[in-house]
Amino acid sequence: MNPRQLAFNTLRSIQKGAFADVAVDQALHQSDLNLLDRRLFTELVYGTVRRQRTLNALIDQFAKKKDQPPDLRLILQLGLYQLRYLNQIPESAAVDTSVELAKKNKLSGLTGVVNGILRQYLRSQLILHADPLKLCDDPVEQLGTLHSYPDWIIQVWLEQFGIDDTAKLCEWMNQPPRIDLRVNTLKTNIEQVESAIPDSQCIPNVPNALRLPSNAGAIQNLPGYAEGWWIVQDSSAQLVSYLVDPQPGEIVADACAAPGGKTLHLAELMQDQGTVWAIDKTASRLKKLQQNIDRLGVTSIQILTSDSRDVPSLKGKCDRVLVDAPCSGLGTLNRHADARWRQTPESATALAQLQQEILTEAASWLKPQGVLVYSTCTLNPLENESVIEKFLHQHPNWAIEHPTHPALITLTSQQGWIKVLPHCHNMDGFFMVRLKQI
Repeated sequence: MNPRQLAFNTLRSIQKGAFADVAVDQALHQSDLNLLDRRLFTELVYGTVRRQRTLNALIDQFAKKKDQPPDLRLILQLGLYQLRYLNQIPESAAVDTSVELAKKNKLSGLTGVVNGILRQYLRSQLILHADPLKLCDDPVEQLGTLHSYPDWIIQVWLEQFGIDDTAKLCEWMNQPPRIDLRVNTLKTNIEQVESAIPDSQCIPNVPNALRLPSNAGAIQNLPGYAEGWWIVQDSSAQLVSYLVDPQPGEIVADACAAPGGKTLHLAELMQDQGTVWAIDKTASRLKKLQQNIDRLGVTSIQILTSDSRDVPSLKGKCDRVLVDAPCSGLGTLNRHADARWRQTPESATALAQLQQEILTEAASWLKPQGVLVYSTCTLNPLENESVIEKFLHQHPNWAIEHPTHPALITLTSQQGWIKVLPHCHNMDGFFMVRLKQI
């Protein structure tokens, strides 16, 4: 099967409710595509899902009828995505293969529509010498249509960052994600891993972090994987454990541990001395943590399958607790092509309530003078600043403690919390704050 037909089939599955990454992995597993075709397939699926609002706006702009059969719209999206975003694909190839897709998928009577709309887009580009996409004057709708995001996300970002920074953030989130590694200092050092993986680069101000080149290939085939020298973890996620700053011999809890990157980092920072409780209510997601515990050779982690809103066995027993809360993921939209369409204002509100409940329970696990760190990978104040402000209002014996780790000081706001902004810091968007009893 050719990559475009496989992309079309996969997009149909996603349209019916499948998660994009699951659908892509399943399709690749069952296909016999060569490396170049696998890359094209992956780009077509993720890119079309990510850019669907822009592509639909163009279809509506050029089509005589606004109500096309779903399969026709998918074929048009695939064709327009190639014409608009993939410079390496010849225009004639993008048009001709889209027409062929229509023929092969029982839409022979509509090949003229496919050919007409795609060529009309190309003609408009030539005539205008500019982007033919028509935009309205409203800044929310304008940015949402141009960069392909729902209006509510644009609104959340505009209120925080303004038009220019929101546009830059939108652009950053539409780029393919880069892969960072965290070196397992229990087994090796960053110099050894950097020399073993060609073209990997140290990341400024993040100790023991390396960024892989875009052509690194399959993760499990890289040097040091089987030996447990490193684990995949974005740089901003690595910063969270430095904010917790666990010490050897302490009892530490990770309240929302799966899939376990931060849990393992906490254990490494403790030199694998003490206890790290890894708590998560989803047993299947904790399997990945156990696999990495075995691969990295860590012994101090205890796994507990439980809802973190009710763990009476830990009350008053921990020196430090991390709540890396479930969130809307607005800081990692580049990694999850369909996340922007799955999240809603209502789901974010529900998450904020869940975050509040977990944070309140986790605070009770701490000994007097214990440290509580709250983090999310979202850029939504409802799930970040508002959660912390409400917690502090309800718990007047707690306060924000400014970080002292060199990697964190320059990122810290006047209020004491940290917001990692992708378009400024070139890593995933994160919010984190350290709390301590007073």
